[in-house]
Amino acid sequence: MKNIFIWGLLCISAISFAQEDFTVSVIDFETSQALSDITITLSNPNQGITIQKTTDSKGKVIFRALPILNNYELSFIGNDQFNPLNKTGIDIRSNKNSSIKIALLAKGSTTQLEEVILSANPTANINRRDAEVAFELKAKEIQEIPVEGRDITRVLYRLPNVSQATGFFPEAPNISINGANSLFTSYLIDGLDNNERFLGGQRFAIPVGFVKDITVLTNNFSAEYGLTNNGVVDITTKSGTNEVTGEVFFTTRPGPSIDGQTDFAQRDLSGNAVRDGFARYQTGIGIGGPIIKDKTFYYFNFEHTTDVKDNLLNVSDLGINETIRGNNSFNYFSGKIDQFWSTNFRSSLRANIGVVSIERQGGGLDGGVQFNSAANQQQRNSINIALKNSYTLGNISAETNVQYSRFRWNYADPENPDSPQVTVRNPLQETIAVLGHPGFVFDALENTIQLQQKFKLYLSNHTLKAGANYIRGDHELFGGGVPNGSYTVDLTQNQIDVLRNNNVNGNLSITDIPSDALVSNYNVELRPASFGTNQNIYSIYVEDLWDVTEKLNITLGLRYDYDNLSKAGNTDGDYNNFAPRVNLNYQLSNNSTIRGGYAVSYDKIPYAVYSDALQQNTTSTDYRAQIQEFINLGILPADTDLDRVLFDGNIGANVSGVNYLQGPTADQLQDQREGAFSNERRILNPNGFDNPFTHQFALGYQTQINDNKLFFVDLVHNRSENLFRLRNLNAAAQYAIDPNNVVIRTIEEADATRPIPIQNSAAVINGQTRTGVARNVVISETEGKSRYYAASFNFQKNKGTDNYAYRINYTLSSLENDTEDINFRAQDANNYDSEFGPSINDRTHNINGIFNYYPFKGTSITLAALLQSGQPINRIPDALLFGTTDLNGDGSGFGDAYVGNSDRFPGESRNSDRLPWSTNFDVGLQHQFVLGNNTIEIRADIFNVFNTENLSGYSNNATQSNQIQQGSAASGRFVQRNAGPPRQFQFGVRYLF
Repeated sequence: MKNIFIWGLLCISAISFAQEDFTVSVIDFETSQALSDITITLSNPNQGITIQKTTDSKGKVIFRALPILNNYELSFIGNDQFNPLNKTGIDIRSNKNSSIKIALLAKGSTTQLEEVILSANPTANINRRDAEVAFELKAKEIQEIPVEGRDITRVLYRLPNVSQATGFFPEAPNISINGANSLFTSYLIDGLDNNERFLGGQRFAIPVGFVKDITVLTNNFSAEYGLTNNGVVDITTKSGTNEVTGEVFFTTRPGPSIDGQTDFAQRDLSGNAVRDGFARYQTGIGIGGPIIKDKTFYYFNFEHTTDVKDNLLNVSDLGINETIRGNNSFNYFSGKIDQFWSTNFRSSLRANIGVVSIERQGGGLDGGVQFNSAANQQQRNSINIALKNSYTLGNISAETNVQYSRFRWNYADPENPDSPQVTVRNPLQETIAVLGHPGFVFDALENTIQLQQKFKLYLSNHTLKAGANYIRGDHELFGGGVPNGSYTVDLTQNQIDVLRNNNVNGNLSITDIPSDALVSNYNVELRPASFGTNQNIYSIYVEDLWDVTEKLNITLGLRYDYDNLSKAGNTDGDYNNFAPRVNLNYQLSNNSTIRGGYAVSYDKIPYAVYSDALQQNTTSTDYRAQIQEFINLGILPADTDLDRVLFDGNIGANVSGVNYLQGPTADQLQDQREGAFSNERRILNPNGFDNPFTHQFALGYQTQINDNKLFFVDLVHNRSENLFRLRNLNAAAQYAIDPNNVVIRTIEEADATRPIPIQNSAAVINGQTRTGVARNVVISETEGKSRYYAASFNFQKNKGTDNYAYRINYTLSSLENDTEDINFRAQDANNYDSEFGPSINDRTHNINGIFNYYPFKGTSITLAALLQSGQPINRIPDALLFGTTDLNGDGSGFGDAYVGNSDRFPGESRNSDRLPWSTNFDVGLQHQFVLGNNTIEIRADIFNVFNTENLSGYSNNATQSNQIQQGSAASGRFVQRNAGPPRQFQFGVRYLF
């Protein structure tokens, strides 16, 4: 009862409505002197808000704790000395203290004045408050830009310092900020957490229809933001007003029937590959309005997407050539209720629910052997429920927030969960069918509670901020092999002929396989169980925005974060994560400023590094003896606690000589757990983890050319330390390859050089032969580094009174590192010095342009251009030349070459070559027909108008990209595996009311 009462109090006090400050500076146009005792009125008729304040001795007034809304109005009614002024269309952005400067014209003056010296329009507004490097897009801009599938992430790389990312699995986030790993970007909704913490990325993929505006913070952001050394994407959601408004839409991408032709697979909105028969259909509704005028408002949004896609099931041995149709389903519901209790107390409740199903229906993109019975679906289901409350008490404004979140990622929900997997081979041992279970289990669940408290104290020339944040995530993972067993069976030609003569088709099942089929291998998961832990993150911050003079602002901040996962296999965590931040903004003139600063930003710890160490671990006697031997050899610390670094994880047992579908169960094979040899296993790091962090340096110049034009340049340098990577405790000795005389080391020779030598799948430890050991024993460590340099040049023009607007950005950058990802490993014996080189997401040149043309009322034509220099190519050994890609014999010449699981071509360094430039031009055509008080909008988007075949610069999965090539750069050898999307069309109609 007591706990229920406490939680009730928390919920009541944690209902919160997002709030921000808005500063107005008033000067005399003729003298540029600050004007005191000027009464300024700020109002928002849409929600019945009217606030009056009088400027202080510095000519400033701060409107505190404002609701985040569009279309505020600023006015001065005039007095005996100065003419009146009125400015409309002012938008308040989430988590940004907006400011403008206005100049009043003396009565009787003949001067023609553009009253607002610095516009409040956030897309062309000089930042005169701090050194924050941030960029934003409003809902109207997003709706005009060609956006595939109403997916907001596909507009973010239109912003400076943001580029399309190469990830390491299909669903990886598709944007990179400052070239950094996309998994470490922080996603927020109304300032609250929206990150799935197993790997990274959005928990709830918020659609365009619920977005008021998007802000991307790339450098020198407030101490209020943390848990990322990358960048922050903050989405401000829509709110209802006194007028009922909304939209109903239908959007379709018809697909290959009218698209440009390509020989390569494309990717759906989830990042998974699709090809023939692909089409997309989307529909949705959004509506907002008052429940009680000027008091209570609502906004609801629902969007649904269906993807239709075809795979080919092609098995010549069985005479099968069928098209198998599948579907993806994306459903996103969002709702928000805002309550204005009084001028000083406002509340809101927001809910986001995502239900996503990505079907793997069988077959393959170009033909496959997975039958219908092995079909499965990837599920990504999410919930956010946020209660927020903002209030002011004299000179103090505050927010108290609470959010509950849930994210379930079931990577392969099987059509037949109780079935074993059966792999069928012909007499040549070629796979001709995969039946039953998909072959693995990965079902992750995260339940999260976030508590957040913020305060602001306003003094004469100081704005003090302080806050605390607590996130508790309860992680569980059900993973491993097939609980019901996995069979590999070899059929005779006669058995195959019988099946073929029975006219089998895509519905072939495990019971159709002859019961006397020869089982060549049987494997079963010995521990089909879920496991996990709690991740607790504590954060506090303080910050002072000091108005030193009328021209100079200095911000001093300090943030502290602690993540209990930093303990790993130790008893102590990383307790010293103090992050100082200092920056300044100096006004050179009424329309130009210089800004600069230094900040330290600490990153999160993805739960995957902890989970992998549990899942790929074991407590067997032999493995325990092997880890103890590493301690004896000085490879692990002397105080390593075996009970803390070892865990009873997943492991499979292989059994020979079993009959088809008669294999022993996991319970019957538990004794094999002790003596099972593994190629690779993991342990928790006995030293714990140091949170990754970045030193951020920024220097910029801004000038407001006029009310609608802004030019700015920013110089940025990021120095990141303690990045995640893998270390092999039992690595084979280094082996130098002479490019002029390549001598390949055999696996047996390499195994003999390991600290604990491996021979015949066993190791001799203290005179005893042990089979339950691992060839490679791996730990995650935080020892990596990266160096980023960039110069970003930007010019923006708003529409104003003209019939056009544009944004142009050019970024010149360089990013080098010695680790790409949490699973990156050195190619040779943990030698990371030789790995330092260009990053997978490094861009030298990035040119972004958006041009909007409004030929007549209701019509817009938008051209969006993206030009990027080529992505790096990692040159690996040529198997045709050497007979293997594993030249040093350490067994790592396999899999994804971009996380280090491959040697380099002799004489080549990492990422030593480049793909050609990527050039892409998209066009959006939109026209609105007015029907009384409502509007019908028709739209056509054309992506890649010139049908350019781009080998670089598009969002892709590293394992499928052109960035891995065999042979030296000098050889010129290039195998094209992928290409950016060809010309594609998207059509939509929208009814706005």
